[in-house]
Formats: sequence, structure tokens, C-alpha cells
Amino acid sequence: MIQQTSTGVDLPRGLAVRGGRPLRGTVAVDGSKNAALPLVAAAAAIGRPVTLTNVPMSSDVGKLVRLIHATGARVVLDGHKALHVIPDLDHAAEADRALAASIRASYYLAPALLASGRAELPWPGGCNVGDRGMELHFMVYEAFGDRVHTCEAGYQITASPLQRRTPVEIKLPFPSRGTTVVALLRAVVAGRPLLLHRPNTSPEVAGLVKALAQAGHEVSYLPDDVLSFQPGNGCPATWCVPGDKIEAGTLLCALAATGGHGRVSGVNPTHMSPLLDLLDDLGFPITITNDGVELSAPPTLTGTSIYADASLNSLSSPECLDADFEPPLIALALTLAGRSHTFIDEINPGRHANLLPQLRRLGAVITEVSSTSCELNGPQRLAGASVEAIDIRTGSALLIAALTAAGTTELAGLTQLQRGHADLPGKLHALGADIITLV
Repeated sequence: MIQQTSTGVDLPRGLAVRGGRPLRGTVAVDGSKNAALPLVAAAAAIGRPVTLTNVPMSSDVGKLVRLIHATGARVVLDGHKALHVIPDLDHAAEADRALAASIRASYYLAPALLASGRAELPWPGGCNVGDRGMELHFMVYEAFGDRVHTCEAGYQITASPLQRRTPVEIKLPFPSRGTTVVALLRAVVAGRPLLLHRPNTSPEVAGLVKALAQAGHEVSYLPDDVLSFQPGNGCPATWCVPGDKIEAGTLLCALAATGGHGRVSGVNPTHMSPLLDLLDDLGFPITITNDGVELSAPPTLTGTSIYADASLNSLSSPECLDADFEPPLIALALTLAGRSHTFIDEINPGRHANLLPQLRRLGAVITEVSSTSCELNGPQRLAGASVEAIDIRTGSALLIAALTAAGTTELAGLTQLQRGHADLPGKLHALGADIITLV
């Protein structure tokens, strides 16, 4: 049975993956979903025409593009992976609540909605990988003088009736990416200076900072871990969504796990430096070019074990490993001989509960030290089975595991995988993976 997605694209009900084939070749990644979502929301918030290029065709991005019509913006598609966002407040409407509830990034829309005085949204959805607390977001709005009301169905924010231009100073308890984005966009809409302590400094936030500067605002990093925003008059801008570092890292892990050799292009290697350093430490030779990375799996590995710790403290530096790299690394670790590996993910506390049972269906032996940490020894012999992509990163990790398993693995839940990747199975197939669709 073919499923219909929110983007109107038909998806097969699943994939059949036959393992045992080393991957080889060259493949280019799409734009980053995690970088595109803040940029789409910013395009709706700045009140000036924006052209976005290299927009990924993942379903989460498609949903947010549809939702920004509620902010009074018109969206015009211009060829493949490009769109124009044009402010048009006369056509503002209520946000589609069901659609907004299906993605986490719906909270990025609130600042743009506040340009008309009120934002009313359901609680964010998306991957079920742990608590989606909004407390820090509400702290931002209250710092701007807005009123926040919550109920079981969602939340409502009413903009401050006072047209202040005084600076707003906010001290975050930890460098939350979502809260940093919301604080910047609220300052844009309010036209107020902002001093944000302990901001997130990930490549996705850095991309938003660069985009706002290109649109006529002054954004800079000050000493003592402070992000400064000074509103400008604003101007039309063209922004390019950077290549997807998570998709690139997933493909590199697949090359490594299958003993292959290949090149992944279309990504800034500096955005994934912690992963590249780890792969190098594991014994996989890495060659870096201007827009990509080449990896070769040597006949014998002599590297170290993996210790991946994604805690709230790790958000303070772009030098720390992104938590979204952990699932493909777990799949890779299952193939590494003579190693004991430790994985901790406190940022997404429900992720292990999704991933580990699915890997066990393939025969993986993994010890859960706690709900957010696990250990495993390699190498392990996996065998094909029926598994499900319960969330985006579980799906990508299961694809890697299936490529190393004996026999055929059937992977269901492709709607989850397509939320974050336009066509990850297709890219693996281009590298030689034996993948067919099940209709």
C-alpha cells in the first residue's frame, strides 16, 4: 500500500535491504533540515522579501513552508530547491493546528505570528525522543513583555502592547538551539536590541546569525559568551541552506560500516569536525576537500573505542559531537572488532528506547546502563529482520545496520525517515546499496 505524505509525495510502505555489499562511489547531500527550519521561519519574520536556495525537500521543511502562510507570507517556488518568501500581511490566516502539531519546529513560527499581535499554536510534535519542554521559550517571550497562556491543547502568546525599544537581556541556563533561534527572531519582530547569554553556537545557529546580518541587522558574538543583536532597517536577502552535516555523517558511517570507499560532497567539513575527528581516531582515513569528505575503510582497524556523550553541557561548543550523530555511530560500532563502546544521550532522553529494541531485532546485544546510556562490544553478527523507523535517526541507523546484516531486512516507517531526509535510501543506493521498495 502506497502512503500519501503531507508533501503530496507517494512513499512506499517500506524498504527491503540486503546486506553484505561494500559501498563505493560519490554522492551529494541535500540541504540541512535543521538549518533550513530556522531560516524559513526567519524569512517569515523579517518582513522583507527573501530567496532561499538549496532547500531540502524533506517533509518537515515542506510542512513549515505551508505553515508560514499563517504569518502573512506568500511563498513562490522557483525551480528545484528554491523558494521566494514575500511578506503579505493582508493575507494572514490562522495556522493549521493539526499540521503545526505534527512538527517540532512549529514553535519557530511564534515570533512571526506575533507581528500581528498574537500567536496561538499547539504543543510541538515530531520525533518522540523525549520531553519537548517550552519553558525557556516562554522565558524569552516574558522578557520581551509578552503574556503567555498555556492549556492542554497548546499555548497562546500575546505581544506586549507597549512599543518599547529598550534592550532585552536574557540569561539562558544552557545553550539551547531552539531557544536561541526564538530569541533572535523575537528581537527581529520587536525591533529591540538583545543581549543573549550562553547562546547556542552550532552551525545551524551560526547560519541564522549570518542570514540576519545579510538582511540588514547587526549580530555579533561578544566576550563572556554573549550574543548581541541590534535591529537594522532590514533589506531583501538571498540565503543558501548549508549542506546537511547529519546526512553526510550518516553516509560516512555507512561507508565505514560496510568496509567501503567513497566521497560525500555538498557539505562544509568544518560543520562536522567532531565526527571526522572521531572517525579518524577509529582508524578510518579521512580526506577533506572544500565541499566534501572522502573516507576509505582500511583492511585492519587499529583505532580506539567510541565514547559519545551528548549532554546539555555539550551544547556549549560546536567542538562537541552533535547528538544526531549518535544513532549512526551505534550502528557503526556494532561492526568494529575488539572494542567496547559507550553512548550517552541526555539531550534526547527517549531516543535509546526507540532505537535499541529495533537493533535487537537484528540480533544486536546492547547493555542499557540507564535510560539514556548504553554499552556494546564489537564486532557483532547481525541478521536480517523486520524493523521500523520510529523516529528519523532510528531509521537512518537501521539502514546502516541492515547494510551490514546477513540476509534481507525489511524497514517500515519511511514517513519518519522522510521527515528529515528527502531521499536517504536513494543516496545509499547510488553508492551501491542493495535496496528495493516494497509497495
